Amino acid sequence: MNHLCRGRERRQQVWAILVALGMLLALVLPAPRAQEPQQRSMLVLEIDGVIGPATADYIPRGLAAAAEREARVVLIRIDTPGGLDTSMRNIIRAIMASPVPVLSYVSPGGARAASAGTYILYASHVAAMAPGTNLGAATPVAIGGLPTPGRGDDKPDRKPDGKGAKDGKDAKDEPDAEGKTRREPASPSEAKAINDAVAYIRSLAELRGRNADWAESAVRDAASLSARAALEQQVIDIVAPSVEDLLRQVDGREIVIAGGTARLETGNLQQVALAPDWRTRLLGVITNPNVALILMMIGIYGLLFEFMSPGSMYPGTIGAICLLLGLYALAALPLNYAGAGLALLGMALLVAEAFMPSFGVLGIGGLAAFVIGVAILMDTDGVPGFEIYWPLVGGLALAGLGLALLVARLAMGSFKHRVTAGQEAMLGARAEVSDWSELRGHVFLQGERWNATSSQPLRAGQRVRITAIEGLMLTVAPEENQPGGITA
Repeated sequence: MNHLCRGRERRQQVWAILVALGMLLALVLPAPRAQEPQQRSMLVLEIDGVIGPATADYIPRGLAAAAEREARVVLIRIDTPGGLDTSMRNIIRAIMASPVPVLSYVSPGGARAASAGTYILYASHVAAMAPGTNLGAATPVAIGGLPTPGRGDDKPDRKPDGKGAKDGKDAKDEPDAEGKTRREPASPSEAKAINDAVAYIRSLAELRGRNADWAESAVRDAASLSARAALEQQVIDIVAPSVEDLLRQVDGREIVIAGGTARLETGNLQQVALAPDWRTRLLGVITNPNVALILMMIGIYGLLFEFMSPGSMYPGTIGAICLLLGLYALAALPLNYAGAGLALLGMALLVAEAFMPSFGVLGIGGLAAFVIGVAILMDTDGVPGFEIYWPLVGGLALAGLGLALLVARLAMGSFKHRVTAGQEAMLGARAEVSDWSELRGHVFLQGERWNATSSQPLRAGQRVRITAIEGLMLTVAPEENQPGGITA
């Protein structure tokens, strides 16, 4: 017994030591991570292509990661034709709140920071460009569903300054006080969008001490500048042919960041690239409006086939996944809710056609609602990379029309076939008398013995036809001049 007690005590001591070592390791292991900032790192992010929900997710998370790692600076390489207004503003808010200095660098040669990229460049603590790059053309396009500048939608009878257009014609470009030609907005809604964009970019320019007048011209007149011209007009801070030269030029500069001022120390920084992860790449694919529409239709048809053939599993599973992905993508994009409602109504009517055949009425109505809804679904008209591909819409519409016509044809054909199941299928079927007494007896029908009644006496083995059914009682009548045999 003493040996057993001592063995138990030793095991308890060993467990206590192991627990203590585990707690000690839990406290000690994070220490090397705390040493990472001592390596003087610079986190490098990329904006390559259209600015959308994926970019708006990637850049703020990258800035948050830089703050956690205590990186010295964040470098954002920019090469973009523009993007969505909502995504751009999310990125700018993250830059404004970042405790880590943000250097925006338009590179390599031939890159551009157009439209939304210009705003991001203005919002950054340091704006730089490589030779052979350009920025500008920041006129808002269909922001929040407003008409696209220059399209002439919703044209007013009067100019924004209150003067009527001559001879009923649209307002023309007129010189301003400085003699420069400036295009008048085509509608009050366009003027509202442009004025809002002007106020926004001027506030960024004033915050960073950059050329606010040129920023306004970039919005109102879609002005653009090369790298050298942008430096001369104080639109950017630096022209640098390489990242190393950029870091050399900004070393020692005083900048204003969230929470105070900071002095840039960019000598001998280790560059750490933070590539978009699988989540960002997936979001970038599914937030394409055309991909989102395809996912929605796959989801609808998958669930439809599952309901038509319960237990198939594969159509329902794939359809549910695609439908949820499509809904998530649409939620991340700027939507016109009337268009979304019409598109969903159209899908619902197409599904209803499969279960309540209306000879094409529901299907064609659903098709019309779907096409009209898709036409006004996205508030991204004119934004590169977010246009609706109309041949795709036509293909989806033809697929829906084909399904509606197929269902209508099957419904019409069903009227030509005799009912083969249920109580209705027994009416008119042949049976054979099993035994009979006066006006009651039993008959064989489809291998089953049924109670039967008749208006006249019958005999065993006589062939009869079912004329009525009431509960479990059949009403039969003799079959005359029919060959023998029992049929169903």
